[in-house]
Amino acid sequence: MPQPEKPALNVPTPDETRLVTLDIDGPVATIVLNRPEKRNALSLSVIERLRACFAELPASVRVAIVAGAGPHFSAGLDLSELSDADTADGLQHSFAWYEVFSKIQFGRVPVIGVLQGAVVGGGLELASCLHVRIAEESAYFALPEGQRGIFLGGGGSVRVSKLIGFSRVTEMMLTGHVVDAREGHAIGLAHYVVPPGEGMRKARELAERIAANAPLSNFAILNALPLIAEQPMSHGLMTEALMATVTQSAPEAKERVNAFLNKRAAKVGPA
Repeated sequence: MPQPEKPALNVPTPDETRLVTLDIDGPVATIVLNRPEKRNALSLSVIERLRACFAELPASVRVAIVAGAGPHFSAGLDLSELSDADTADGLQHSFAWYEVFSKIQFGRVPVIGVLQGAVVGGGLELASCLHVRIAEESAYFALPEGQRGIFLGGGGSVRVSKLIGFSRVTEMMLTGHVVDAREGHAIGLAHYVVPPGEGMRKARELAERIAANAPLSNFAILNALPLIAEQPMSHGLMTEALMATVTQSAPEAKERVNAFLNKRAAKVGPA
């Protein structure tokens, strides 16, 4: 008697694909957390779908935008996943996040975040692995793990500390201090602050600018700068020299430099 076919492994269901949506428009991909009814809480299914979206980007995509549907970017970890988790589950949970966030931070394409409403806990951990962060005025940042009786588990103790210093992270976690968009910009959690509803427009403007860069330069910026920041000065200078040599040897770089020398390229100046 024939047996029913088993579903293929690792093929997302329609419900799973709706958790995070992917739209591609020329060189720009827009990836949207799509659980507005849960304030875009990050479950393992959402994290896996994020991984899949970045893995699916075609070579034509040169920059990605990550945003959240509804009034919030992300209120953080879906705490329902912790209720029955044991020690081994907790470790595997964190390492699943680490893998995906690392692929985003050290991937092929620069990633811009559009942040509004809650950028809290795991939502801030996700935002901290993005390369350019635009906060709408409604955005607020917090690390409430201390009040929940838990600890950062998605890389925030490393990435957020590198952005604002471990002392500020300590204070936020101990006190529950909620940082608004303006303070977030002042301390380094956001690069831009824009009026409500203007985040995506600003992201598209920056995406078009970034997409026009030489891909090898963008790759070097994403991958060499963090490495240099961790190295002793002598090692960092050697890494810089090697990356400079590699990038300036590329045909596209030679063409761009010649265009500037022949006055066919715009000079740098204020906008």
